[in-house]
Amino acid sequence: MSPSAGSGVGTPTDAPTPPAPVTVAVTRRVAPEDEALMAAWAQAGTSLAERFPGFLGTGAVRSASGSDRWHMLYRFASAEDLARWEASPERDWWLSSASGIVEDTRVEHRTGIEGWFDEPHDRRVTDLDAPPPAPPRWKQMVVIFCAFFPTSLALFYLLGPLTHGWFPPLRVLLTCCLAIPWMTYVFLPFITRLFQPWLQRS
Repeated sequence: MSPSAGSGVGTPTDAPTPPAPVTVAVTRRVAPEDEALMAAWAQAGTSLAERFPGFLGTGAVRSASGSDRWHMLYRFASAEDLARWEASPERDWWLSSASGIVEDTRVEHRTGIEGWFDEPHDRRVTDLDAPPPAPPRWKQMVVIFCAFFPTSLALFYLLGPLTHGWFPPLRVLLTCCLAIPWMTYVFLPFITRLFQPWLQRS
């Protein structure tokens, strides 16, 4: 007997979700007198990591002048690229080269549109869970648009009469000085929370 039309043969499958970038936030404790050594050690790690596929960048800042805490970020294009770096002998050698000088105090993996900017929460390394899957890029784009468009429109009408006749770069500079803090600290986090159920819906 031939298979019936409703047998499910040829059912389309969902397209694979593109990999999401992963940001790793690390807080390290270093004695203030070892500041120069720490900077050189961090640069050496960057030089090694940038040889690996998917490496997107890194950065490091101190909590305050004279502080013993350094906050470091590094970012890879996917969890697979990150795992390749973290399992490499180059990284093992780099970490061991600062043994007794640099101490990791907290680590967190972040994904999504705010991965670079969120404050890392306190966690022990052994308690790290896999991060939730990032929403599709097109959904992230929609959320950013929903925050960017009304902000730009409001500033256009509010600042238009005030800045009429200004040199164009000065008009753009004033708009950026108002829009970027508003988007970063208020509106984009609000819009992200508002759309969170839709962003995480498969």
